[in-house]
Amino acid sequence: MNTSPSPPPGQMRSRVTLLLIAALFLGSFFVAAALRFTGWQPSGHRNYGELLQPPVNLATHPLLRADGSEFAWQPDANRWRLLVAPAAECSPACAARTLDTLRRLWVGQGQKAARLEVLWFGEPPAGPRFRALVPMRADPQLAAQLPQAARGEDVPVYLVDPGGYLVLHYRPGFDPAGVRKDLGKLLK
Repeated sequence: MNTSPSPPPGQMRSRVTLLLIAALFLGSFFVAAALRFTGWQPSGHRNYGELLQPPVNLATHPLLRADGSEFAWQPDANRWRLLVAPAAECSPACAARTLDTLRRLWVGQGQKAARLEVLWFGEPPAGPRFRALVPMRADPQLAAQLPQAARGEDVPVYLVDPGGYLVLHYRPGFDPAGVRKDLGKLLK
């Protein structure tokens, strides 16, 4: 017969407490690991644009401004760019609507607007211009590198990081509020 004495009640309570603390610690660790490896992210950390994997390096492709001068990326200036390359079939009303949306996005950045440029490939529509609008020459080779290039009245917008990498894609008919939130996170 086993006649070993049972532990005193205080010692038993200490063991249970230690096991509960270990279970809470390890349990939260396993929950966090499961969420991390399943790809879950809190909604406040998600991009509204589609992250491009791998990002397209536009800095290796020489780009020309509308006046024929070469466009320099200048990564040290820490400027983000919204890139727009409307199709030739995009009507003047379509182009004007897209440009107005981008102008409003730029104005909505307030003091941070100095760190944002809008690269417009092709002839910008007639109407009011804004300081950050950079007219660029239409470039068929660049258009071929863009995921889901513009067709007709459908004009996607792309976000380019300061180093010249195309990182986010906004589908035609994008929600400007989503782009504004993405820019708010990046232009801190």
